[in-house]
Amino acid sequence: MKETKIYEEVEDERKLSWLKVFTGGLLLYIFGVFTLAATRNSNIFPTVVMLGNFLVPITYVAFFYQRRHLSKLDIPTTSWAFFYGGLLGVLAAATLEPIFLSQHKLLYSFEVGLIEEFAKILGVLIIAKRCFHDSEMDGLILGAASGMGFAALESTGYAFTAFLASGGSLSQTVLITLIRGVIAPIGHGTWTAILVSVMFRESGPRIFHINHKVIITYLTVAILHGLWNGLPEVLAICPLPVVNVFIGQVSVALIGFFLLWRRYNEAKRLQIERLRNRIPEASCWK
Repeated sequence: MKETKIYEEVEDERKLSWLKVFTGGLLLYIFGVFTLAATRNSNIFPTVVMLGNFLVPITYVAFFYQRRHLSKLDIPTTSWAFFYGGLLGVLAAATLEPIFLSQHKLLYSFEVGLIEEFAKILGVLIIAKRCFHDSEMDGLILGAASGMGFAALESTGYAFTAFLASGGSLSQTVLITLIRGVIAPIGHGTWTAILVSVMFRESGPRIFHINHKVIITYLTVAILHGLWNGLPEVLAICPLPVVNVFIGQVSVALIGFFLLWRRYNEAKRLQIERLRNRIPEASCWK
């Protein structure tokens, strides 16, 4: 009984580690912003911008990694998903969007969703190609890492663009960083986690099965992505545009979180069933 209590206390402390990551990173970011404002030293500008835009994505991944339950997924593999998912995703999206995006306003946002949700899973496919990728929990965590790597690099690009467009305004750069940081968990990380978790669940050893469930999930997250991008422009023409846009995007966020919550609970249930049936876990993460 005493050993069980100690284990539960250790688990609770481990699950709160993400908060330490966020708090420490936030303090460093605030210190960096004040230092940049006081010294006007342009050499530290990239450091401050990257710290601000990577803080929430890394915290989000840490939150789920510390709740991996029975998964044997390790930190290096998760980090590679963050790196590959972000880098390959951004490069692939930047290459494909000029080729395939149309000029039709109603279709544009959904086309972006289709392209970017495809681009973000490329890094995961590279990492998981040698593994028995049939654990939904592994897919959820790697998908969150890949999506958040994409979000971090994309937000860094937005912050840099805002800095140039504003003529070097630090306040504009900080504002964009804060806005992108707040909405980061709502979008890329959540959508990619949903999609990759289903991909892993539906896969067999060493091969991905792209069946109707995976396709439906892909279309679902692409639609959520499209709605998130397109709703502000559509709802802006209605009375009380600010209120309508807020309600619309909150609705999209709640749907995404609900789907992710269902995937996470199912992933935990499948882990328990695997343990009861004595099905061996994939060893390629080690």
